[in-house]
Amino acid sequence: MTKELSNKVINIKPSGIRKFFDIVSEMEDVISLGVGEPDFDTPWHIRDEGIYALEKGRTFYTSNSGLKDLRIEISNYIKRTQNIDYNPDNEIIVTIGGSEAIDIGLRSLVNDGDEVIIPQPSYVSYEPCTILANAKPVIINLKAENEFRLKPNELLNAITDKTKLLILPYPNNPTGAIMEKKDLEDIAQIIKEKDIYVMSDEIYSELSYKEKHVSIASISSMKERTILINGFSKSYAMTGWRLGYACAPKEIIKQMTKIHQFAIMCAPTTSQYAAVEALKNGDKDVEEMKRAYNQRRRFLIQSFKDLNIECFEPYGAFYVFPCIKEFNMTSEEFATRLLEEEKVAAIPGSAFGKSGEYHLRISYAYSLESLKIAMARFKKFVDRLRANM
Repeated sequence: MTKELSNKVINIKPSGIRKFFDIVSEMEDVISLGVGEPDFDTPWHIRDEGIYALEKGRTFYTSNSGLKDLRIEISNYIKRTQNIDYNPDNEIIVTIGGSEAIDIGLRSLVNDGDEVIIPQPSYVSYEPCTILANAKPVIINLKAENEFRLKPNELLNAITDKTKLLILPYPNNPTGAIMEKKDLEDIAQIIKEKDIYVMSDEIYSELSYKEKHVSIASISSMKERTILINGFSKSYAMTGWRLGYACAPKEIIKQMTKIHQFAIMCAPTTSQYAAVEALKNGDKDVEEMKRAYNQRRRFLIQSFKDLNIECFEPYGAFYVFPCIKEFNMTSEEFATRLLEEEKVAAIPGSAFGKSGEYHLRISYAYSLESLKIAMARFKKFVDRLRANM
């Protein structure tokens, strides 16, 4: 039957994250540090609002672009946190998670043969979504010695006369890297000079530990050439509610809404009512979770330091990205053996692009107790490998 299927889809590799997730689901006594999902329950007052919406029978379609009240609160949130003004009537769309926003944003902006620049290591969906939009992915392999930040010369070297869009994935999954304001200003200057667009995936914006997150859309003359993507999964522990959003110039949002209209209709109504409550009254919840993540982050950084394993200090998201090159194994070989021998699951860095090779993505969206047990097992594994080298 293969000949009847789409060659484009057949040639896309399945997610390396899900491969390990499926293996782990069939094993016992595994400590999984692989999935990027908060271990916190959605705060009760947010759940309660969703329950109330159900009790009141608010189960009908919303407008294609989302509840007006939610778009107003998203506008207020972006203004409050980034000092950017977005019109809730025509510059915001509510989507099925940030992932749908990435997909329809790409399909709305690129034409066949356009080039999309993707810095890697980065989230696994950017490259396949680019291919599905009939554009060409142009990969920038970021460097550990630069803390996996995108440097101006790297961007300049990747731009051609076919470049349409840069995807800017910070705070970064899987590395935990951030871009500070000066970094973004340097990149913004090139984007303006070369007259291209940027898709800024800011799903981890609230989880920035060194300084307050800065959006590239807040830099002068960048709002009109930026698709800003965010959502509720990470900051508010709402992964299963499947809710995200995009903010962009009204002509782009108009096209994104058209695709969303035919493919989705609207995001889940119950989730949208819950998200209104999250944006109105959830700041304290985010801060509490962020403090817990930061404690876990510091524990893991110190743990790898004690093990003499190279790991730059990540200042965003909830991942560390240690280097395991000394063990002369690929990241997939290392992760597979770690899982089989010590029942600790981590994601091979190669799942996030060629430049992720010889690294592991370890999530600290898990309890400190689980992290301590996992790192004790990790130490046993590393000690054994070193003893046999």
